[in-house]
Amino acid sequence: MHYYRYSNAEVSCWYKYLLFSYNIVFWLEWPSLQLVCGHGGVLSDLTKVTGLHGLDPVVLVLVVGIVMFTLGFAGCVGALRENICLLKFFCGTIVFIFLLELAVAVMAFLFQDWVRDRVKEFFENNIKSYRDDIDLQNIIDSLQRINHCCGAQGPEDWDFNIYFDCKSESKSREKCGVPFSCCIPDPAQKVVNTQCGYDIRKKSKSQWDDQIFVKGCIHALEAWLPRNIYIVAGVFIAISLLQIFGIFLARTLISDIEAVKASNAF
Repeated sequence: MHYYRYSNAEVSCWYKYLLFSYNIVFWLEWPSLQLVCGHGGVLSDLTKVTGLHGLDPVVLVLVVGIVMFTLGFAGCVGALRENICLLKFFCGTIVFIFLLELAVAVMAFLFQDWVRDRVKEFFENNIKSYRDDIDLQNIIDSLQRINHCCGAQGPEDWDFNIYFDCKSESKSREKCGVPFSCCIPDPAQKVVNTQCGYDIRKKSKSQWDDQIFVKGCIHALEAWLPRNIYIVAGVFIAISLLQIFGIFLARTLISDIEAVKASNAF
């Protein structure tokens, strides 16, 4: 259905250049994403952390970048050249992404146990590789320290790492211990005690509470979500509104162009 804003149909410059400005963001995000991820080897670090079932963040970032660049190109050129095909491609892709986000959110809610198992597997795989890379260590230590947690389900998960495994034949000094990031910080200490977790799991579990975090990081993240539900919901709503705004601009501009073409046909 076509509609007319004025007695003489014309393409609104406001919507035209608003859509152009909207799509400039996609073009700016792509080099920014490359710069941020490439600086300091972030992509390399993420590849090590998410080395699960062949998932490679480098490929993922490249795909996201290509999609953003293509959308930005289609939106900008489609708006300036008043090209209906490009505008329909832009609008359809945004609608698809919006519906995909909704589907992922619904599936994550419906299949919480499956998501929890995948997160648990993710943590355990990275615990095994904790001593293999310094960047991975820093990421895991930051996660445990910020969330006051230890391991995936608890401190005993550190048995997955050969250096911390109580049953291992290794002569590691860290055997039957936990990383220092699992230790409850002492406000009186100005220097971090990196040996505070040594031999802690040789003691009875009743003594753990005073020295290390006994809550697993999965439980900590599950507890974090309800506490920050308004922030999470706000981010989701903001992203959704931006996408809906882009769809509105594209559809309005398409209607204007079609109205002009229809008026010129008579």
